[in-house]
Amino acid sequence: MFEQLKEQPADKILALMQAYKEDPREDKIDLGVGVYKDAHGNTPIMRAIKAAEKQLWETEETKAYTGLAGDPVFGERMRDLVLGGTVDEATVSAVATPGGTGAVRQGFDMIRMANPDATIHVSDPTWPNHLSILKHMGLPVKPYRYFDSETGGVDFAGMITDIVQARPGDVILLHGCCHNPTGANLSVIEWKHVIEKINEVGAIPMIDLAYQGFGDGLDADAEPTRMVAQSCPETIIAASCSKNFGIYRERTGILMAVSQDPGKKKVTQGTLAYLNRQNFSFPPDHGARLVQMVLSDDDLREDWQSELESVRTGMLELRHQLADELRERSGSDRFGFLAQHRGMFSRIGCGPDKVEALREKHGIYMVGDSRMNIAGLNRTTVPKLAEAIVDVGI
Repeated sequence: MFEQLKEQPADKILALMQAYKEDPREDKIDLGVGVYKDAHGNTPIMRAIKAAEKQLWETEETKAYTGLAGDPVFGERMRDLVLGGTVDEATVSAVATPGGTGAVRQGFDMIRMANPDATIHVSDPTWPNHLSILKHMGLPVKPYRYFDSETGGVDFAGMITDIVQARPGDVILLHGCCHNPTGANLSVIEWKHVIEKINEVGAIPMIDLAYQGFGDGLDADAEPTRMVAQSCPETIIAASCSKNFGIYRERTGILMAVSQDPGKKKVTQGTLAYLNRQNFSFPPDHGARLVQMVLSDDDLREDWQSELESVRTGMLELRHQLADELRERSGSDRFGFLAQHRGMFSRIGCGPDKVEALREKHGIYMVGDSRMNIAGLNRTTVPKLAEAIVDVGI
């Protein structure tokens, strides 16, 4: 049997990580891996998570299973964090998943069960794993225009022109905030227009919310998702706790399905639990338990939000510094969009040849499509990056 297996293409980001490790230069810069790093290049455990972990160690009395959907309180706290009480809780079904990626996969599984003929419309570009999972599952995919490499912003006219081609029952996959890989986001007015068009064609919105709190703040980043859930008959939401709680390795996420018809909740909740059972049975609890504890304790939550805000504003400061450095060195404001982007990522808009030149000449590592992790920078390395970008002629 095994001789029938074929070698799979190497993950480009993992390959980039290995190349970075093997580079002997001491002044190299890693802007490839999508993990938050502080000014010292570390990915710290957040204070509130550390405190909750200590409490859990002292009080936890069992490692027995919770339930197919995870602990209900985790679901309630995450529902409130994401949706903020903007929809009736009787309309929301939810299950814990192994990370945001697990939520995305389970969401695609639910779509396939409900409508095997649905086409998934994805932004061009999107997070590569969206496309990888969809290809593996054999689901039909159609891109819609999103990023304008000339302006560094959203090609909104192109996006609208493309999504109105969707058929009733198709799914429009949207990034809730901090678009990965571009960093370019829709305005609130543009979101309203997108919602209007989705409803006109009878499509279903699915939102991947991986970076709540990394853009403009917890509530501001959740506003588009809340608008969609309030305005569309049905909405699918895959949310991750990896970034905003800093618990990457604990694999903590949640999948929510919102229906304006409360009568659909029983079968929808049952379907989500069924999918958990088929894929991994009971979801992991440790990370979910820590998130639940932080969101349930006023002091822990206040400390978490304070630290998360420092992370967010720190990335914004780096964005502004980089845009200023590039303006000074290039003599133009063509990189001003970097200060307008949000989240960990931006695409600087160059081809693989320039990315390779940055790596070879300056030891700067980023993904071949020019996506760079802003959180991989610090005040000292920003000028080096700006100088390198101008030097290679981007």
